[in-house]
Amino acid sequence: MHDFDRRREAPTWILIFTIYGGWVALTWYWRALPIWVAAPAGAWLCAWHMSLQHELMHGHPTRSARINDALAWPPLSLWLPYPVYRDEHRLHHRDVYLTDPLEDPESTYMSAEAWARAGRVRRWMHVACNTLMGRLLLGPARAMGVLWLGTGRGRVAGRVWLGHAAGVGIVLLWVWGVCRIDPLTYGACCVYAGTALSMIRSLAEHRAAPRPEDRTGVVEHAGLLGLLFLNNNLHVLHHERPSIPWYALPAEWRRARVGLLAGRCGPVYRGYLDVAARYAWRPQHPGPHPGTASLVS
Repeated sequence: MHDFDRRREAPTWILIFTIYGGWVALTWYWRALPIWVAAPAGAWLCAWHMSLQHELMHGHPTRSARINDALAWPPLSLWLPYPVYRDEHRLHHRDVYLTDPLEDPESTYMSAEAWARAGRVRRWMHVACNTLMGRLLLGPARAMGVLWLGTGRGRVAGRVWLGHAAGVGIVLLWVWGVCRIDPLTYGACCVYAGTALSMIRSLAEHRAAPRPEDRTGVVEHAGLLGLLFLNNNLHVLHHERPSIPWYALPAEWRRARVGLLAGRCGPVYRGYLDVAARYAWRPQHPGPHPGTASLVS
């Protein structure tokens, strides 16, 4: 754990109350708001909540993993059990295996073997979801399908699904039973759209390269999306020092930028408009992973 003063964790506590309080207020007043206000706000809050979960699993705002996990547990986005997200993300931080589809649960690549077995539709979906527009439109459906119908279900303990089902029941009891929001409306406007927003970040984070230090990118000058992603767009720094809290990342990046980028060949983007200009319709990587053994050094 990094030695940041725990008394400085007030920004994270404010963020927690803002996200959960904002979600409760938005859903309570949903029917009184025009959809063009409620829908973007709901998508933002669900995406922001996923960023908050990422912060909590990295040891903030308390020293207690149980307290942090409890704060992250409510499944506002319904589809992804927090323990699955947490455990797979911890595996993702083994930098020696970054992007390896056999070892990195968050890899956006297919192995050469899986690519050879895949049919035309699966290959098309894979390539499409490696463009920005494909990720926004199809990425959430693909991620949900992998978890629910694919390998995800087999490797998740039953108690995790039971706990997640209880959380989903509580969320839907509030959304549908109390606030009278149609579940399909909540699913489309908040869950699907919010998950799509969160996937903008992951498109620019990693790419295959022989050296582990060249596999992580960084998006500078992220603007409002930097707040949405809790500065995780500064991804090189996050992987180098994952325990730095979100609110300390920009200042630390300015201090350490030159040293962190020295000798690295990972992508550096000027902002998310730069990412969109490169990958709006063109896939970041159009085919299978270039090879597993060659990437482990």
